[in-house]
Amino acid sequence: MTINLEDEVNIQIPETELPVLARKVLEAALDYEGCPYETEISLLLTDNAGIRKLNREYRNIDRATDVLSFPMLEYDSPSDFSCAETQVCGCFNPETGELLLGDIIISMEKMREQAKKYRHSEKREFAFLLTHSMLHLFGYDHMETGDAKEMEERQEAILRSLNILR
Repeated sequence: MTINLEDEVNIQIPETELPVLARKVLEAALDYEGCPYETEISLLLTDNAGIRKLNREYRNIDRATDVLSFPMLEYDSPSDFSCAETQVCGCFNPETGELLLGDIIISMEKMREQAKKYRHSEKREFAFLLTHSMLHLFGYDHMETGDAKEMEERQEAILRSLNILR
């Protein structure tokens, strides 16, 4: 797996190496969903102003958010990776052969705010946001109640597998 990590803010989590934690979480999500490919993911760590700008530009919502996900694939059903080879979107890196899953953008400021609000560690909040975003990259959504419940169950199972608890 290749992670193209860009850190615009250099906000650290106590006793945690962000690239190491990110790799563990992303790999756990890939394993849980049974992705049969080596993958490439872009991860941008930014601040509230940076994510607000992107949220406004791409979603027409003028406010900061915690995480944005931009999947490369259009799934017939979530985590049905068979669509990757039938799409003409150029979803494999021609140099490495890795499946280009998409982009994840996290506001590290918002991550800190939410860790305090929900009274758990920044490590847990960061891992949650990565897991949540990965599920979006796999085609999951939470617009309908049933879909939200399924997504929440998957998030918790992935985080439990890493022993990252509330």
